[in-house]
Amino acid sequence: MDRNGAISLWDTSAAEEDYTNDTLGDGPVDVAIVGGGYTGLSTALHCAEKGLSALVLEAEHIGYGGSGRSVGLVNAGVWHPPAKVRQALGDHYGPRFVAQFGDAPRMVFDLIEKHQIRCEATRTGTLHAAHAPSGFADLQARFAEWDRLGAPVQLLDPSEMAEKTGTKAFFGGLLDHRAGTINPMGYCRGLARAARGAGARISTSVRAKKLLSDGDGWIVETDRGHVKAKSVVLGTNAYTDGLWPNLKAVFTTIHYFQLATEPLGDRIASILPERQGLWDTGQVMFSLRRDMSDRLVIGSMGTVIGKVGSGLSRRWARKKLGRLFPDLGPVEFESAWHGQIAMTPDHLPRIYNLDRGLYTAIGYNGRGITTGTLFGKAIAGLLTGGHPADLPLPIADMQTVLAAPIRSRLYQTAFTATQILRSI
Repeated sequence: MDRNGAISLWDTSAAEEDYTNDTLGDGPVDVAIVGGGYTGLSTALHCAEKGLSALVLEAEHIGYGGSGRSVGLVNAGVWHPPAKVRQALGDHYGPRFVAQFGDAPRMVFDLIEKHQIRCEATRTGTLHAAHAPSGFADLQARFAEWDRLGAPVQLLDPSEMAEKTGTKAFFGGLLDHRAGTINPMGYCRGLARAARGAGARISTSVRAKKLLSDGDGWIVETDRGHVKAKSVVLGTNAYTDGLWPNLKAVFTTIHYFQLATEPLGDRIASILPERQGLWDTGQVMFSLRRDMSDRLVIGSMGTVIGKVGSGLSRRWARKKLGRLFPDLGPVEFESAWHGQIAMTPDHLPRIYNLDRGLYTAIGYNGRGITTGTLFGKAIAGLLTGGHPADLPLPIADMQTVLAAPIRSRLYQTAFTATQILRSI
């Protein structure tokens, strides 16, 4: 948690205004949407544009979950290279999934342009950095697949990567020109503004407590009253609670922490000069980006340990920046935060039809900006007569992850140990 109650740097730096409304409004709706993040707001926007009455129920404030704590990388694709996705999803869904997720950044940036969302959008690509020779070999294979599909990707050798990043620490990289960066909270608030402009209603500080099927649809019981809806969409992803039985057990929760420096001005003129976002091929991944105020935002897997001005995470961040940029000198940090990621066993997201008229998209594996936006539009299509075969992947049967809470604790222990070792 950041100081002054903000959940992240983005919570205080976003140009888009927050929206609050703790009333439910009157009458039934076509679709009630639980969660005011990318998935819920994209669903609301696209449902409203198709003529459905939509109500978003957010327990805290807009973007409170992973959406407002994201790194802000608008990446194409998913964790797996295209061939592995096609192998996992088959000949019908595999190519469609690869095509739609490859094009997902354009969808996000088109929405930003259409609705004039103020979110510091930068379309200079993202950098996947090779942490070792083995990492570069993996990037070479990924490049070959994307290049064969005609995607605008570029394989960078170590000297080209040094020019793009300002450090000689990497063994090369993959520049994806489709991608970019945003202020993630600005984008989330902008989606809320766009959804409201299209006719959707949004209620904040309203927690959904229970779902009841009444034959013709659903009754959503909240701490402010109840809502009757023909359909319900759960857009809570890694912040899923016990609203639907066992849903929070279909993924493993991991945490991702970030620290943002104070604005560094000309001191970082050579660091990420084109402002690409970066993440590496290491097993315990780290990320780095430069925002529009010339802060460096650095992060890795795990939680913030300590405070923004002291503690283990601050030591890790200073050590990491010092190793990457030995000429930078000491830096101070103004924000530190962490968020939750829903990881699935195969690193692919899911769409579930939990009951008649009840849907959820879940398990984004750290790709929430594009996945949430894309799946929100896809679910809106289902609710307005679309066929499930037109989805980017098949509707899945719900399967829980064995010992998911234990796995989460083991991951957290490993990530803490990594912070300790890399802070020495």
